[in-house]
Formats: sequence, structure tokens, C-alpha cells
Amino acid sequence: MRYEALNKEIINLIGGKDNIQGVAHCVTRLRLSLKDKTKADVEAIKNLDGVIDVVSNDVAFQIIIGTHVTDVYTEFMEMIGLGEDNETVSDEKLTLKKIPMAILSVISESMTSIVEVLIAAGMIAGFLSILSLTGLLSAESPTYQIMETLKTSVFTFLPVFLAASSARRLKVNPYVAMVLATAAMSNNINGAEGLSIFGYSLPTIEYANTFIPILLGVWLLSVVTKYLEKFIPKSVQMFFVPALSLMIVFPIMLIAFGPIGMWIGSGLNWLFDVLAQNVGYWIVVSLYAATQPFLIVLGAANFTFPIIVNFFTELGFDPIFTPAATISDIAVCGAIIGYLLKTKNKKEKDTFASIGFSALMGVTEPAVFGVFLKYRKPFIAVIVGGGIGGLIAGLAGVKGMTMAWGLAGLPAFLAGGTANFVWMIIACIVSFILAAAVAYGLGIPSEGQGEEKDESKDDRLVNSTFTSNQVFLSKVSSGKIVELSTVSDKAFASEALGKGYALIPDIDNQDILSPTTGEVTVVFPTKHAYGIKTKEGVEVLVHIGIDTVNLEGEGFESHVEVGDQISVGDKLATVDYQLLDSKGFDSTIMVIVTNTADFLDIVFLEDQLNDDIALTIFI
Repeated sequence: MRYEALNKEIINLIGGKDNIQGVAHCVTRLRLSLKDKTKADVEAIKNLDGVIDVVSNDVAFQIIIGTHVTDVYTEFMEMIGLGEDNETVSDEKLTLKKIPMAILSVISESMTSIVEVLIAAGMIAGFLSILSLTGLLSAESPTYQIMETLKTSVFTFLPVFLAASSARRLKVNPYVAMVLATAAMSNNINGAEGLSIFGYSLPTIEYANTFIPILLGVWLLSVVTKYLEKFIPKSVQMFFVPALSLMIVFPIMLIAFGPIGMWIGSGLNWLFDVLAQNVGYWIVVSLYAATQPFLIVLGAANFTFPIIVNFFTELGFDPIFTPAATISDIAVCGAIIGYLLKTKNKKEKDTFASIGFSALMGVTEPAVFGVFLKYRKPFIAVIVGGGIGGLIAGLAGVKGMTMAWGLAGLPAFLAGGTANFVWMIIACIVSFILAAAVAYGLGIPSEGQGEEKDESKDDRLVNSTFTSNQVFLSKVSSGKIVELSTVSDKAFASEALGKGYALIPDIDNQDILSPTTGEVTVVFPTKHAYGIKTKEGVEVLVHIGIDTVNLEGEGFESHVEVGDQISVGDKLATVDYQLLDSKGFDSTIMVIVTNTADFLDIVFLEDQLNDDIALTIFI
């Protein structure tokens, strides 16, 4: 099990197995329903290796893992002793205020569970469009027709997929739920005219073109099943409960839920038709393309799925969200590329390249949670780039022909015609270039935003805080900065005590200076180690030499006491390096952030633009 250690940590930090009520996952997120969210240590989970971020609010508790979340989810389910049939939504009491969010949550998670097949349909559509356009495969050929059927079957039998996924969310046998869907889609029911049941005339409904009746049907199925199980002896439940549940629920679905679904679908179509006739889809396309990263942060982006599916089933295309989502993804990629071109740090370049490619392919969570929340300014870049790109697509009437996002989904727009594809490409290029330009122009907060230096303090920084979300630690002495991993002491080299940097001092300069501004919290009796706490809560340990505690203070002179307020560049201590060398002690100085887990990231500046700065702490 590759992710056993990660899952053990997650289970422990969310309050243990007993605090779990339901588990699901989407493309990048592990979605949990917890009995008591207050038991979850959100900050500790965020700092786990393998976790990008955590979204915890009234809507959802989501742990962002990455595109390998399926593997993590599979092992997670094994470790907590649940199979897919045991997944469920929270059973907590719902207030009137929470009911709408609970409904949207069930719908969203039901859609999310089948997103892979929806994306697959989109990719197949894109491949077929390319093959047809290039003449490699005729649209009239049997091969094309077979592949086209593979694509269209996803939407033709969408109610069956939704029956299975919603059944798992609502803790009911998915195979019984699928019977409701297959019966509704049979030739005797689907689109049939003149039907009646118990003397009641049924309207003609295309159940293959609507998803609401089956979702309502599965919900009622879960209620009826639980009710019957209370009264029917367990020894005969297998014979009577499924049959009686179906015989009760199916007529109600045909009489009530079918018309309700038809009315809701027609209502949505009417609403968007009014919007199109009086304002135009363009404003919604533009707004969504500009703001999708904010919805991702809130964990609410998937709430558009029901509307998208309704568009496809009713109109045959999506005039808003599929184009807007792709344009927004491309804008996110553009913002990251802007930072890639801006930074001079090799580590950051590698990071930006990796998450930029992920965003280009339609998976933006690593970018949003790994970069956008850290630097904030990329949100502005996407608002500008995505908004204008969405405006172009909206005014041009670009249509999404199937559910697919990112670069790989662009060929699917060919199914809407050459003009549809060309305008989509133009919108994406504009969004990419503008977002990249804005991100590049705004710059990375950690670069070039330092405050004035105080020449009277050995030309060192007088304030370690450059921006609202970053703290910098400066060098404690003249000498060579090296990574902790090179230190001979394993406790420091392994970062067991926290992340930081090491310095091989210039023995001609015997003064040890404070790397930050804050309060002195620790002065070891042997005067070889000092603790400082900044106003941001960063706890810094300055440890002079290796095993120098054995000198019992010999060769060290302290200039501070516990409780002193100290600024960057103030003297902490003076060291007799000749004495340390004569007694065989390593004089390397370690500067450690002892509460490393409390912060988003701590970056060692190997390629220093400012020789004073050795470490960046992202709050």
C-alpha cells in the first residue's frame, strides 16, 4: 500500500475512524463527511506530505491530494474497513438552512463520482472530430459510427450511472437503484405516449434526457428501504425489501418525479433562454471564467454539474460552463507561466512548470492551493485573463459539445463546427497571454519587495516581514549558507527539529546576530543556543556549533536575556572560534524554525538575490 502512511495520518488527524460517516472522491479531492468537524486538525492535515490543501466549511470537508487521489481513496477505504457500498452522506440533523446545501451536496457528489466517464466521452468526441476533420476517418464509416455510439452511450444511459453513484451516496443497494433507471429508459416507458398507471394518465417523458427523476427516485428508494427493513424480519428481507421498494417507488417516480424533473428542466431552460434573449450568455461565461478559482477554493465548483448535464440533455450542448471552465483553466496556466518566467529561483521554476502543465490539462487545484492562496496576486491575473477570454467566447456564442476541460478537451469543440473551434482557440490564447502578462507584471511577492536597510546595523535588514504572508530569516553572521542536509548532526540534517538553514561562519567575525525581529524566549545556560519568537508566531532556534553544549559556556558571551525585544541584526552572542577549533568542535551554526508544521511552506534560498536572506517562511 503506497499511501498507507499518509492515510494513517489523515485518519488520526480527522478524529479517527469513528468520526467518519462517509467518503467520496473527485478528480483531485478526498471528500469526507465527518460526525464532528471540530475534531479534525485542519492545519496539521495541510502540512502532511502528500496533501496540497484542505477545504473545510459548511459545504464540505475536502482534502486536496492530486490526480492520484483514486489510489489514495482505494487504500483509505480499505484501512477504515469500508467498501464502496458503505459510503454515505452525513446523517446529522438538517436545519431548514442546511437542507438546500445538503441537496446540492448529494447532487454534486453524485455527479463527481461519474466525472471520469463524462470526461472520457469528451475525449472520444475530440478524437473523432480530429479524425473526421483530417479525413483519416469518414463520419459515415462503420468504425466512426461505433466510436460515436461509445461516446453517446454515456449521455444516453446517464440515468443509470447516476442511479449507481447516488445510491452509494445515500447508502442504498446500487443495483436495485439501477433497476429504476433501466425500467424508466425501457421502450415501454421512455418517450411512450398514452401510458397510465392505476387509472392515472402519465405524461410523455424522455427519461434518457433528464437526471432529476432518477435522483429523486433513488432518494425515495433509500427512505422506503430503511422503513421496510424496520418491519420485515431479516431472514426474509432479501426476498421482500427490494421487490416491495421498487413496486412502491417506481409508480411514484412516474407519477410525480418525472413531471417534476420535466418542470425543473424546462424552468432552467426558460431562465437561461431569458438570459440569452435579454442579456446574453456572454456575461455568465465571462464571470465564471474569471471567478472559477474562487469557487475551487470554496469547494463549490462542482455545483455547476447539474446545470451542465441539463444543458446537454435538453439542448445537446453547453453554452456556458464547459467553455468558461476551459478558458479559466488556461488562464490559471497562464498565470503560473507568468510566474515561471518571472522567478530566478530554480526550485520555484520546477514547481511552476509542473503545476502549470497540470492546469493546462484541466486540473487546477495544485495551482490554486499551492500558488494562488500563497501569493494572492494570481487571482487578479485570472480575473483579467479569464474574464476577457470568457467575454470573447460568450460574444462569439461558443458551445461546449461535451464535458471535457483543459487542453485535451479543446478538440471536442470541433463538433460544434470550425467557427466554434476557432473562436474557442482565440479565447483561450487571449486568456493565457493576458493572465501570464498580468502575473508577470504584478510579480512574485517574495521578490523585490524588501524594506529599506538600516546601514547602522551592519547593513542588515531591520524588519524581517516583507509582505503580509511571508517572513524572511536573514544570515546570523558572515559566512557561507548551506542546506541543513549537509550538517554532520543527524538531528539537524534530517529536519527532525524543523526546517531551516546552516551557516559555516567566517571565523574573523565572531558576532552572532539575530535573524529576525521578535522576543527572546530561550537563552541556554551554556550560551550556545537562543530562541526567538516573532509577532507572526514563528519560533526560531539559533544553535551555535555542534555538540558545543559540552563546553558549558566556555568560549561564548551572551548579549541578551529572556524577555528582551530584539531586531534583525542585533547581537545575540559573541563566539571564540579559535577556542572551538582548538577543542575539536564543529562551529557550523544552525537556524531552525521549530514550529515548521504551523506554516504553509519554508523555502531555503539557494540562489540568493539578496545576500542577507537565507530562508522564506510562507504563513
